[in-house]
Amino acid sequence: MSIQSWSDNTIVVELQDDPAFSDDLVAITEQLAHEKDVDVVLDFRGVSYVNSSNLAKLLKLRKTLVANQRRLVVCGVNTSVWGIFLVTGLEKVFEFADNLPLALAGLQIDRGQ
Repeated sequence: MSIQSWSDNTIVVELQDDPAFSDDLVAITEQLAHEKDVDVVLDFRGVSYVNSSNLAKLLKLRKTLVANQRRLVVCGVNTSVWGIFLVTGLEKVFEFADNLPLALAGLQIDRGQ
């Protein structure tokens, strides 16, 4: 599984195309039912496409994190997937970073660590 605890309060999920994409999003959403004090970084480097079901799972994950007052950062998005976010207007809903190190650094800076 590509879900890793990066620190006590940050989980990194290295996503791949379906079916692993869906499985990992379901797994992380279930994990957040037990761990409420974590931020999540979704690394999209291995994702070449997303479908409507994937987008629905992403929105559900975001809703869970927002309810817990935690952050979801999406990083490593390629051009074709970025186009999906733009067409759907979701580029305004999700927080993005260019790559994993920048996403993790942004979370640490905002926490004052």
